Amino acid sequence: MRIIFMGTPDFAVPALEALVGAHEVVCVYSQPPRPAGRGKKDRPSPVQTRAEALGIPVRHPSSLRGAEAQADFAALRADLAVVAAYGLILPQPVLDAPRLGCVNIHGSLLPRWRGAAPVQRAIMAGDAETGICLMQMEAGLDTGPVLAREATPIDPEETSAELAARLARLGAKALLTLLDTPATWPATPQPEKGVTYAAKIDKSEARVDWSRPAEEVARHINALSPFPGAWCEAGGERIKLIRARMSEGEGAPGTVIDETRVACGTGAVELLEIQRPGKRAMPVAEALRGRPLPARLD
Repeated sequence: MRIIFMGTPDFAVPALEALVGAHEVVCVYSQPPRPAGRGKKDRPSPVQTRAEALGIPVRHPSSLRGAEAQADFAALRADLAVVAAYGLILPQPVLDAPRLGCVNIHGSLLPRWRGAAPVQRAIMAGDAETGICLMQMEAGLDTGPVLAREATPIDPEETSAELAARLARLGAKALLTLLDTPATWPATPQPEKGVTYAAKIDKSEARVDWSRPAEEVARHINALSPFPGAWCEAGGERIKLIRARMSEGEGAPGTVIDETRVACGTGAVELLEIQRPGKRAMPVAEALRGRPLPARLD
């Protein structure tokens, strides 16, 4: 097939790589380079970087609503567009341009967690499992019929980065299987019952509230790892909390019970990985060597 690939973050890279080995990827659409790093220099997205290494032309329009952008898209004469965390709304003329329409790789078991942050929201909610859905795109927000789905359990200590990486590989494999039989795609409408929305993660959510139950605090930390990163104040120092798990213990919320355990509203969490200012993320024993946590975290 002639395929247009549309994606931006690391989550989308495995699907792009899988397609290149099996089909003709005629063009890649990705978000424009953004300022990043200490120098705030423009950095291309992971998808753009990989596409250019593979010799595939890359486009990054700021919008697809204009007639010129839509005409450029249609002129590629694609059989299919594959979309994975692209970041732009696709207007109806774009959805209709490929012969087989547009298929989205979505990181949840639809209709649960429609929207921008399905992986993080599944972890934060304490879901026992999640998965990927290959969905025929339509104008609504993740409302289209599902062509394939694969479920997977969520490990209690799994971060959003780790879960997203697993789902990305799962989605790439399912995509190739689906594309082997385009004439027999089983489009299953999503049920009206069970719809939830995965709102985009806001940085204002990142500060840890130690008054919450330990299981919620641990999920909060793991769900926001690595971005934007849950954090707390430790003796005037802002520390990112990268990974945690539930533990035994009690005390006033925020009290450091021992070197790595912190009391919550009920129960306690054990910090497994943290990141101090100006340092890399590291196991907590290494990060605290010679600089223990204060008696209380805020």
